[in-house]
Amino acid sequence: MLVPQLLVVAALVGGTTAFVHYDKTVTVVVDGEAHKVRTFASSVDQVLSRQQIDVGEHDVVTPAANAELADGDHVSVRYGRLVNLTLDGQPQHVWVTATSVGEAMDQLGVRTDGAHLSLSRDVPIGRAGVELDVRTERGITFMVDGRQIPLRTNVATLGEAMAQAGVTLGPQDRISVPKDAYPTDGMTVSIVRVSGTTVVKDERIPFETVEEDDPTEFEGTETVETKGVPGIRRVTWTYETIDGVRQDPQKVSDEVVKEPVTQVVKVGTKEKPDSVAGADDLNWTALAQCESGGRPTVVDGSGTYHGLYQFDARTWQSMGGTGVASAAPAAEQTYRAKLLFVQRGSSPWPICGSKLYS
Repeated sequence: MLVPQLLVVAALVGGTTAFVHYDKTVTVVVDGEAHKVRTFASSVDQVLSRQQIDVGEHDVVTPAANAELADGDHVSVRYGRLVNLTLDGQPQHVWVTATSVGEAMDQLGVRTDGAHLSLSRDVPIGRAGVELDVRTERGITFMVDGRQIPLRTNVATLGEAMAQAGVTLGPQDRISVPKDAYPTDGMTVSIVRVSGTTVVKDERIPFETVEEDDPTEFEGTETVETKGVPGIRRVTWTYETIDGVRQDPQKVSDEVVKEPVTQVVKVGTKEKPDSVAGADDLNWTALAQCESGGRPTVVDGSGTYHGLYQFDARTWQSMGGTGVASAAPAAEQTYRAKLLFVQRGSSPWPICGSKLYS
């Protein structure tokens, strides 16, 4: 009966040895928090699974998940955190295992000495991640008033940097970089001092004249149908002094504020009549000499009577004339005088009418 008892004892001893071999104590550290775990797991992923610790693609496990596990080992889990980072004006999305802003900056290799951070370095970063704006310190140089002004800054615009450097910009001064630009490391900004005046001048634009045929008027007759009107051009000049040196005048704008009106002249093309029955044989030269001294453009002192035969405007137009007689050719004036004679005889010329028969 001794042999069976020995076999039982041997089995118990062997089982105990196996139990001791598989039973182990490891330390699991999750985001810096350590926990001792007694486990039969043979690999890292097994112990994490049994501890219900899920890991994703952005998480870091040390040693590797498939590594064998021994008694006394340490297993480290660092969860990934998304940082929506705007670095010097450039947005980017990065994953870190850092648990604070400062640690994240160190992981990403971002120098924060003299930098602006929207969150302080000791602010913790949760599993949900964080929004962070970082402006590193940069060196820029202002070239102004004949000197160089260096500046170390972490501001977001050149205008803010100018204020820090005590550089002011006059209303006419010129700057090589826009004031709303982001200052970059090594940037050089030139400022030119400008003073001067602006002069605005209105210049006359001559009108054009065009002629159009008028078949209703006799040849040699010209009538202004549309009176020409000059236009106006507004020209702006600057007279500047740049950094103490007077510059040549510069035209900065040239604007037509009033368009000229083209003058339209109607030119008669109708053939002149050869004769007027009953009036051709009279002495029209003698009548014209008596009435106007033989001058077709003459106007009497009152401005009422015009031309060779001293027509008033109403009588002239009743004979088919346009405007006033003094504006018409001499031949047309004689023709219309003949028409008038046929209607009324020599009565329109009570003093000189007798000359027609001389």
